[in-house]
Amino acid sequence: MGYGFGAFLLVVGLVLALAVDDTVSGVDLTMIGWIMALVGLGVLILSAVTMNAGRRTRSVATTVHPDGSQTVQERRTDI
Repeated sequence: MGYGFGAFLLVVGLVLALAVDDTVSGVDLTMIGWIMALVGLGVLILSAVTMNAGRRTRSVATTVHPDGSQTVQERRTDI
């Protein structure tokens, strides 16, 4: 799932919620449209977070001193 699927769900959901006036027996198309729009928005946000999470790097360096103590340095970079 990516940006395209999230955008598709969002657009179809908003069309169902705001533009369709038809009725189907036992089905509330407006509510289904809002649910699809919210799921589409969630997919877009989740895609953005997961695709950008791989761009961060982290390195850890541990230095042992002659007296036995240790120093740990952590470096984070966003690419």
